[in-house]
Amino acid sequence: MRTLKVISIFLLLILPFILLSHTSFLPAAGRIAGISSGQLIYGRSQDAVTLDPAFSQDEESNKVIANIFEGLVRFKPGTTTIEPCLAEGWRVSPDGREWTFLLRKGVKFHDGTPFNSDAVRFSIERQLPPQRAESAGYASFTFGMLESIKTPDLYTVQFILKYPYAPFLNNLAMPAAAPIVSPAAVAALGEEFGNKPVGTGPYRFSSWKKGKNITLKENRDYWHKLPGCPTLVFNVIKNNRLRALTLKLGLVDIIDNLAPADVRYLEQKGFPVMQTSGLDLNYLGFFTDKEPFDNPTVRRAVSMLIDRKHITELHKGAAIEANGPLPPGVLGYDAGLNLIPYDPQGAKELLAGAGYAGGLQFEIITYNNPRPYNPAGGDILAAAIRRELAEAGVKTVIKSYTWEQYKEALLNKEGNAFLYGWISDNGDPDNFLYTLLSSSQIENGLNTARYRNNEVDLLLVKAQLETEPALRERMYRDAIEMITQDAPWIFLNHSLEFYATSTKVTGFTPHFAGYTPLDTVKNEAKQLKV
Repeated sequence: MRTLKVISIFLLLILPFILLSHTSFLPAAGRIAGISSGQLIYGRSQDAVTLDPAFSQDEESNKVIANIFEGLVRFKPGTTTIEPCLAEGWRVSPDGREWTFLLRKGVKFHDGTPFNSDAVRFSIERQLPPQRAESAGYASFTFGMLESIKTPDLYTVQFILKYPYAPFLNNLAMPAAAPIVSPAAVAALGEEFGNKPVGTGPYRFSSWKKGKNITLKENRDYWHKLPGCPTLVFNVIKNNRLRALTLKLGLVDIIDNLAPADVRYLEQKGFPVMQTSGLDLNYLGFFTDKEPFDNPTVRRAVSMLIDRKHITELHKGAAIEANGPLPPGVLGYDAGLNLIPYDPQGAKELLAGAGYAGGLQFEIITYNNPRPYNPAGGDILAAAIRRELAEAGVKTVIKSYTWEQYKEALLNKEGNAFLYGWISDNGDPDNFLYTLLSSSQIENGLNTARYRNNEVDLLLVKAQLETEPALRERMYRDAIEMITQDAPWIFLNHSLEFYATSTKVTGFTPHFAGYTPLDTVKNEAKQLKV
């Protein structure tokens, strides 16, 4: 016992110096020295790539961007519900094509220049032709439906859409492409803007030590309440267990991207742990225009042979079983949806009636690496599905590819079925259902299953045109019921993201898109002294 205590004290003493040497963990050094600085330290596994929202395409960049920049609207904490931000309000024309936003007055960028309609126009037009750069990855998704922008005065912006598109509001809440940047700073900094960002948000940029940490300071001229912590630091700590240990020792205040084993460890130590289901879906898809899965009866039969609960257990606590194509929290999600049940005997009867009494054999293609929606990895998941089907006498051949080779195999329609998944961009059901299951998306390759249903197509288009959430939800639920019975996919699971905080942290509500504004978080931690 004495030896264990000595080891624990030794680790407590040496860990900050390990962090200093490997991650430039200066905030940790400050805490060890007993320096109180009003910091909130966020430990994460990777660094950002860019802090320019026009060019951000990764979650780690978005985590920081969401605290420096703001859009016209934003998501309410922890939800996909939209609320005002830099726009105080908005209205939509009866035909759904003209969106008018009334801007908040008296807002300044971090460089002291004024926020107004000119800044909104500049922020969007810099991403669109002819100015648009190819690396502005989300511009076409966010503003592809935009025909023109009008600025009748300094505090009014009008977006004229090519066609009615209700998810446009969700697009404007995204941290990529949608946030408003300082035109003066972009002009002065050029390509360096991504390293020295200037927005209107609650935090302003202070410093970035690449691969180590990013430090933000409170924006004292913020139009709303000042942040709960004057300094916000994003620290890179790549090792999961080390990240959990730094929280235990009081060297960080929030950590994410935890493995289930580390979650259990922290829970046992009394730390608050939170989880969110990802805006994603893991599924087994069928090529519906190719035998044997051009027959919906066969698709339903195979669906009845897969125990989704058992399959989800492969992910060892890092996923939850899917109940349809939409994850929890998305408009149209129905916890009471009646999915095709696990019923091996009923499946055999359906197969016999479809002409496969003597047995069924088909080929599944998969990727060989883990994915956010499939932490177990494609090979492990494919092998588990093969075992499930083999128990019912269905034979499968598995072909595995690297990720890039796999995407080519999908386009070439190799095999009969495929493992795949999707991560939503904007948290709107349209981004799942229309994008992946409308017949209009077959030619561009997004509707990988080549699924066609005219009634579903009509409902999905109507839902795009409808701006009333309750009516949209009814349309999506009707469409999902038909999709479920047609069985172009077997809905497997959604990922789980785990967060843990110090017991002294309050106000932290993780967003299931992976980025969370942290200005409302307070940290009452006492400084650690050794």
